[in-house]
Amino acid sequence: MKSTADIRTLIREIPDFPKPGILFRDITTLLQNADGLRATIDLMAEQVSSYQPDCIVGIESRGFIFGMPLAYQLGLSFIPVRKPGKLPAAVHQISYDLEYGQDSLEVHQDALHKSHRPLIVDDLLATGGTAAATAQLIQQTGATIAGFSFVIELKELNGRQKLPDGIPVNTLLSY
Repeated sequence: MKSTADIRTLIREIPDFPKPGILFRDITTLLQNADGLRATIDLMAEQVSSYQPDCIVGIESRGFIFGMPLAYQLGLSFIPVRKPGKLPAAVHQISYDLEYGQDSLEVHQDALHKSHRPLIVDDLLATGGTAAATAQLIQQTGATIAGFSFVIELKELNGRQKLPDGIPVNTLLSY
């Protein structure tokens, strides 16, 4: 298992989930396959190493699943971006709009500084709202974002358009 085509075969499609008309791309079948998971992390590492990140920022919660092994593979540290109330020390916080309401994200104030070049990692780029909010949160710290990395992109939702201009975006699979 060495290619994105191989990885694509491990993504299960579930129609009408979580509501009618949605075709859900389920990564649990990828996670259950050791070779597929290893290939995913290896390919992500190959494709983002040229961005020269010095740490990985994982977005709660599936960004942790891919961000931690990617950090390990690249020999980098890992910084979690969490929902409110999950981090014990002083935080930077950002609120952002969802389709039906608002949400917030936090990162420890001492996690990132001006000299850092984090790579933001998540499993899915859909509408781009959470990734864009994470980028704004990271920019609050003064760090310079090295890039974004996603396993899957749902192109028809135009999530890339919400991300900051001039920052590289890598996705393994596009639907």
